[in-house]
Amino acid sequence: MKTPIQFRSRVLTLIALVLVATPLWAQDISHFEQLADLPLENNRATPETAQTLKDELLFQRAGQTYLWAMPLLNTMGMRDGFKESFGSGYNVMAIWEKRLDAKTHITTPNSDLIYGMVFADLAETGPLVFEAPPKLQGILLDFWQRPIPVDGGKFFGDLGLPGPDGGAGGKFLLLPPGYDGDVPGGYYVYRSGTNNVFIFLRSFYQSLDNIQPAVDVLKQSVFYPLGKKDSAKPMVFHDASGKAHEMLPRNNASAFDQLKWLVDSEGEHLAGPDWLGMLAGLGIVEGESFEPDDRTRKILDQAARTAYKTSRVIGMERNLGGADFRVYKDRQWLNPINNLTSRWPNSFVDLSFTDREHGLRNLDARAWFFTDYYSISPGMVSMTPGKGAFYMIAFKDAKGEWLNGENNYTLDLPPDIPAALFWSVTLYEAENASGLDNGQPFPSLGKLNEPAKKDDGSITLYLGPRAPEGKNANWLATVPGRGYFAILRLYAPTEPAINMTWKPGDIQKAN
Repeated sequence: MKTPIQFRSRVLTLIALVLVATPLWAQDISHFEQLADLPLENNRATPETAQTLKDELLFQRAGQTYLWAMPLLNTMGMRDGFKESFGSGYNVMAIWEKRLDAKTHITTPNSDLIYGMVFADLAETGPLVFEAPPKLQGILLDFWQRPIPVDGGKFFGDLGLPGPDGGAGGKFLLLPPGYDGDVPGGYYVYRSGTNNVFIFLRSFYQSLDNIQPAVDVLKQSVFYPLGKKDSAKPMVFHDASGKAHEMLPRNNASAFDQLKWLVDSEGEHLAGPDWLGMLAGLGIVEGESFEPDDRTRKILDQAARTAYKTSRVIGMERNLGGADFRVYKDRQWLNPINNLTSRWPNSFVDLSFTDREHGLRNLDARAWFFTDYYSISPGMVSMTPGKGAFYMIAFKDAKGEWLNGENNYTLDLPPDIPAALFWSVTLYEAENASGLDNGQPFPSLGKLNEPAKKDDGSITLYLGPRAPEGKNANWLATVPGRGYFAILRLYAPTEPAINMTWKPGDIQKAN
């Protein structure tokens, strides 16, 4: 004869089996109703109810922590992938010398310039000098990917053309949190909010026939601890092109191992007491061991997988917190930065993801950005003519339907595309925002590819599994059964882009 507890357990098991086979939206008894209706005995939770609610608390706390930490996990995905491929150290730089292709799994990379990356720990190096050559553009970021402020308050993170050097290069000094030592003259001084810093560098080429000069610019970079140039480790440059590198945010339990590493490395520089308390609720405490048992680790794994998928849902929203991300009211193109806290063209650059109406952090908007992009600075999104970049992202076609690889689409770009440096359209995986592995050398097409123009100077691009006859030069391949999205980049946008008199067409599904 079964006891009441055994009988109840069997009933719950049978309900669970039914729920697994039935979509959540079609279930008569939702997961939330199950939780709310868990049984009590003598006005308190049964052992089974208590365990279920503890598991649910762990799952929910882990999932919310993951979404809160999305900028950190984005950085850590790159940092750990970098370390696995190239090692670590302030003197180690990876350069995608032959451009970045879909083999490197990283969030929305740009295949139309040359990337360089360095990760450094200022707690180990102390103040760190970066001697940057001319003609280099870059961003100095802490591990929250906040642009590091420059003494004087005028610049944040940028170096190069939009930075304090104006593209002339110079000596940049990175200081750790709370540094109160002497600061010598002759440096652009950046004060980081975290010990760990991410140096993201870009170099531009003029022709696809010769990209080596852009690579050579990056290789003139020199890093060394302040006052130790002669004894510093020599620079080591790795060619990262054409190889597999896993640099996406981790979407499993290892994400919480990364947060543990950060808590130990950063301590109070990482977060305030409330969020450090949330981490502590997961067993992540500075200086203490983090060794969850198999059952706990499984829940953490499921929470990370769920939270990452949730970030991808958030990251494809057109509206968040009352903000409409559309660049143009009659188009599907979105821009979450220039249209979050105000509305372009009457907007200002605010990279803190603040809800101006309520004075609060818009956590969903921050997760939106860092599941779809990495790195940000005022110069990167500057709408000053001839500087910065104008980004537009499209998840849907003109009719508001998701872009899918089995369909054929066209994208019309009017004449005189307003980008002084270059423009490009790049395709990305809907699942994780990495470059679309479409079988072409690069999932991008732009100015330097010299696509065919029509008589009026306009350009039509073709997106689909096969190129229309005679249209190979204007074709971007897609993969049947795979969803994707597109980013249109205008580098150094000119006035028609900024005043919005030039407007790209929507992505149109072919009949």
